[in-house]
Amino acid sequence: MIRRRSLLAASAALPIFNIVETANAQSRFDWKMARGAKIEVNFQRGPNADVIERNHKKFEELTGIRVGSEQIPEQQQRPKVALELSTGRPTFDVVAVALHVQKRLIERGKWMEDLRTWINNPNVTAPEFDYADFAGPALRWGTGADGAMHTLASNYDVWLMFWNQAIFAEKGIAFPKTMDEMLTAARALTDRQKGIFGMVGRGLKNANLPLYTSLLMGQDQDTVSADGRNLLMTTDQAVWAGELYKRLLSETAPPGTIGFNWMESQTSFSQGRVAMWIDGIGFSAPLIDPTKSRITKDIRFSPVPAGPKAQHSATFCSGLSIPAASKNKLAAWLYIQWAAGKDIAKEQVRLGAGTPPRASVWQDAEIQKNSPFPKEWFETSLACQRMGRPGLPEIVSVTEFRDVYGVALTNTIGGADVRNELVKATEAFKPILDRENAAG
Repeated sequence: MIRRRSLLAASAALPIFNIVETANAQSRFDWKMARGAKIEVNFQRGPNADVIERNHKKFEELTGIRVGSEQIPEQQQRPKVALELSTGRPTFDVVAVALHVQKRLIERGKWMEDLRTWINNPNVTAPEFDYADFAGPALRWGTGADGAMHTLASNYDVWLMFWNQAIFAEKGIAFPKTMDEMLTAARALTDRQKGIFGMVGRGLKNANLPLYTSLLMGQDQDTVSADGRNLLMTTDQAVWAGELYKRLLSETAPPGTIGFNWMESQTSFSQGRVAMWIDGIGFSAPLIDPTKSRITKDIRFSPVPAGPKAQHSATFCSGLSIPAASKNKLAAWLYIQWAAGKDIAKEQVRLGAGTPPRASVWQDAEIQKNSPFPKEWFETSLACQRMGRPGLPEIVSVTEFRDVYGVALTNTIGGADVRNELVKATEAFKPILDRENAAG
């Protein structure tokens, strides 16, 4: 059994400012200090944003602030946000930022308000905000090299293994402990005549990189060197991960997987056609909903099996920011501390709609008692958070990275040679990375 404890090191390990002094200061805080204001919020589409939006009326009643919001698919939201911020005339006052993609870009542009100024002011920050409750690793995602906190982490997504115990039991196969065993099991569980498959996952270019990096982490390797200057995508370890990716999706996955994103993968798995699926914990909720899933009694949750050298969970952090050009910063800050607050976090965890980086939520026995998720789901989430490792490189051109190498991986599913594809992709992407580094 995995023992419950605090989410990694708390923010005390992050030397940003004297939060203790702030917490003890006399406060004149009033949730209605910006009553009558109107703010616009821009989200990436997802279950965690759904929870926040469903509770907007409560925020409006609490603060007297009116909220307009929109959710946009991530592939469209990211370029829209970058374009508007670069012009200095954003149409939103609060924006959801995918730090695993947009971190370096927004830091280079200096587009966002430094939230330290707001957090450290007891007159505008509620006493119950409880900064120390946030996990330190998640806070570091939203902090630049200069110490400025441009984004307050609100979701620390971990990747895990969803698996169907009924399919395993029918074949008499144990859940795999290693990635090599995972491939063996996926092959043994595949029965094309019955329409049953051992594995499903993202085959669609660009979307497929996190699945590949989940496998590469088993070799204890990243995609780019720690200084962001050298590509590591043609090593023997990178090729090994590519071969495993190719075999899983070409030999043991449903037809058409070459075009699958998370939605198609989720559908195949929830209909009882697939034994294993590696993806983000935020996609858990429909799997236990009997109106959307046929496997509610058979669904299991585990960390991704260990590779030859390591066992990690790919992590992806997102959060909320205030554009420096916003005209409604006070109202925006009130909104952010509410949206990243404990009540919303509890609802997200209860519904399986995200992984908020607040220790108190994951330690709340009442949430576990009333949650539709089994104890195993909570234990797996905590285990994955402890073994978390960034699932994408922290570079400005991460979208181009996903595009170039995503095409290479998709090609391997169709039969292309893994090493050749990775070499060609590296030759294509290296000039992009070099230009980025030359720009400083």
